[in-house]
Amino acid sequence: MNQRTIKKSVEVVGIGLHKGEPIRVRLEPLGVDSGIVFYRDDIATSIPLSPDSVVDTQMATVIGNKNATVSTIEHFLSAIYAYGIDNLRVVIDGNEMPVMDGSAISFILLLDEAGIEMQDKAKKIIRVKKEITVRDGDKYATLKPSRNPSFNFDIDFSHRAIGKQSFNFKFSKSDFINDISRARTFGFIKDIQYLQSINLALGASLNNAIGLDDNKVLNLEGLRFENEFVRHKILDAMGDMMVLGHNILGDYSSFAGSHKLNSMLTKELLKSSANYEIVALDKVKSRVFAKSFA
Repeated sequence: MNQRTIKKSVEVVGIGLHKGEPIRVRLEPLGVDSGIVFYRDDIATSIPLSPDSVVDTQMATVIGNKNATVSTIEHFLSAIYAYGIDNLRVVIDGNEMPVMDGSAISFILLLDEAGIEMQDKAKKIIRVKKEITVRDGDKYATLKPSRNPSFNFDIDFSHRAIGKQSFNFKFSKSDFINDISRARTFGFIKDIQYLQSINLALGASLNNAIGLDDNKVLNLEGLRFENEFVRHKILDAMGDMMVLGHNILGDYSSFAGSHKLNSMLTKELLKSSANYEIVALDKVKSRVFAKSFA
């Protein structure tokens, strides 16, 4: 299986979650071994995608350098992960990706419009060689070796609309589209009201998130899945793992994970060559993994 980019450039405009302003994004093909590169068109600055580029994880995954940042990249990157895209330029005219409807489905549609281009060099992946875990109190995130990758997540909220939820997602592009991509981010109205009072989350609304008061879901249409909350956590985790720049041959699992824990996990993985190796997908001889991108 070879590396992938897109066949043609495509654009979309959406509202930024925090500033509440329109953001234009253009996706452009890149050559082999170029990786995923974010380009701030408004200030002519490139930010390569890597764990070392992560500068904040408090409310979203934010990458940056001394000149620029790009926030809220995880929903977009989950779609990039699912489609197995290796090389891409993301041109953006602001400091955050548009939130769209709070899920990844708009980015899926954008990638379908662009089409996928197979390139003339073998696709590289990260093969997990050794189990690693990072913790934050009782919360944790883990990567361990596997020939059939999965994302497993557990959450436990005291809120009656969420409670305890678990989901075991056996990775494939088609199942991501059907089971994960439409799961929306969620927030509590009291938290959003505070954030907006300090000029954050200005673009947040029931059109791009699941809103909750002290007792219930506020969206009139209700939930897209009974366990939409934990499915969105998997969506986030996939996007955060894509910060590594490659798909992962291994199992991810977490209890009450976060962008912070996911960033810690990627950096812990890269600390030692005993933990991982970057190899051509064909050499690991995992037909299930190779077929999962079809």
